Amino acid sequence: MHAWEQVQQTIEYIEEHLTERIAIESLAKMASLSPFYYQRLFRRLVKKPIGEYVKLRRMAKAAESLLQKDRRILDIALDLGFSSHEQFSRVFKEAFRLTPDEYRKNPQTLNRMTKPELSLHYTLIDEGVPLVTDGIVLEVHRRELAEPIRFIGMQRDLSTEHLEGLGTKSGVDPLAFLWRSFHDRKRTLLGLFEETEEIGISYPSSEKGCFSYFAGAESASEEVPEGFASRELAAGEYIVCSFEAGNFESLVMDALYKAQRYLYNTWLPKHNLQTEPFCAERYANHSPDTADMEIWLELKK
Repeated sequence: MHAWEQVQQTIEYIEEHLTERIAIESLAKMASLSPFYYQRLFRRLVKKPIGEYVKLRRMAKAAESLLQKDRRILDIALDLGFSSHEQFSRVFKEAFRLTPDEYRKNPQTLNRMTKPELSLHYTLIDEGVPLVTDGIVLEVHRRELAEPIRFIGMQRDLSTEHLEGLGTKSGVDPLAFLWRSFHDRKRTLLGLFEETEEIGISYPSSEKGCFSYFAGAESASEEVPEGFASRELAAGEYIVCSFEAGNFESLVMDALYKAQRYLYNTWLPKHNLQTEPFCAERYANHSPDTADMEIWLELKK
């Protein structure tokens, strides 16, 4: 068994026992490593110390449970191993910058610590061959775009810390406000139907320490109303990664992060391919029923 597989076993165990006390010594024994080397290897592979990882995964579960409004917050806290409402509230606020009560009254899209799937760093698939892992189905293939596709929407600059922290940090998702703002105007100001295909594009910003993000929908119009922006997918050859998940939230908060990491850290380097400095996320729309999407990366000429 490879070292990453031993650590993955402990990750699965942690996930199944988040409501219990988890001893590092037991995890190390499960991985057939000393506690010292286990913690060192875990931090290198997961990018978090074991204690912080467990805490953030508990907070991710807490965020899900808080949406069940028939459950008392104290009961949720006790189920996750906290001794009091106060202790739980303090840790939750440290993670998400709002209290459990505030989140329950006004639910927001939260970045959460994603459960890692380490096989995505070591498994190589050929083009057109599906990879099924941890409830996610990935497939990578090439696609030629004969004509450019134009999109109209809204964009903003964000700190690159957001990109670096995706899947490993907790907090309010800064992109959620941009998407809400776009959807509020999509039909009324842009005249686009709700079912019009949508796209999210990340690309370099002229602002130091920032990247730009565009949220928009396909449009044949060349007119760009004030306060909006336009982007296009140029004609050319693309690497397209299609994937699906159980629901829209899992799709954009978990599967998207894992698919991007797989493409950039494993698939492209091992195929000796380079792409243009942007990443396009294409999906039908932001409906809760949407459970599949595609990442488009243009190959460098």
